[in-house]
Amino acid sequence: MRTSQVVRQTKETKIEIALDLDRVDDAKIDTGIGFLDHMLTHIARHGLLALTVKAEGDLEIDAHHTVEDIGICLGKAFNDALGDSKGITRFGHVALPMDEALAEVSVDLSGRPFLVYEAKMPSPKVGDFDSELVEEFFRAFAMNSRATVHIVLRYGTNAHHCIEAIFKAFGRALSQACRLDPRVQDVPSTKGIL
Repeated sequence: MRTSQVVRQTKETKIEIALDLDRVDDAKIDTGIGFLDHMLTHIARHGLLALTVKAEGDLEIDAHHTVEDIGICLGKAFNDALGDSKGITRFGHVALPMDEALAEVSVDLSGRPFLVYEAKMPSPKVGDFDSELVEEFFRAFAMNSRATVHIVLRYGTNAHHCIEAIFKAFGRALSQACRLDPRVQDVPSTKGIL
């Protein structure tokens, strides 16, 4: 079973994540950051997976530590759930519109962590959420999932729509990359290892 549970506790945050790559379920997300809850729910819904996230953080300072640590834990959870990666499709790519915004996300579950993030946000905040934290979340995810992730915001004038398009596209691209393909008998690499 491709499942994982990750717990991380520091002086700044306490994060608990449960992930099932092969079961679709309503997401159970409680981070203390309403906008992030909304975005993580999109990853679960469009990624066709079961996701539970419970987070407590030093939000009296700001949301940075909590957002980054959730990215770390979610990345670790994906890496753990993938196991040896045998039989996966490995690659995913989605261009997704959200009203006037268009986001493009490519994922390679390669074992080589890398993030390309080209998303100039039209506003520094969505409500109380700092738009710059989107990049921090995805960098933490990429490094800890050991995945290559490319995110390009093609255009958009509403920051909420821009960020939502990115998270939905990311969920869809992950779903493609994690998908098991019966034609793939080993790992999807000519090296024989990821």
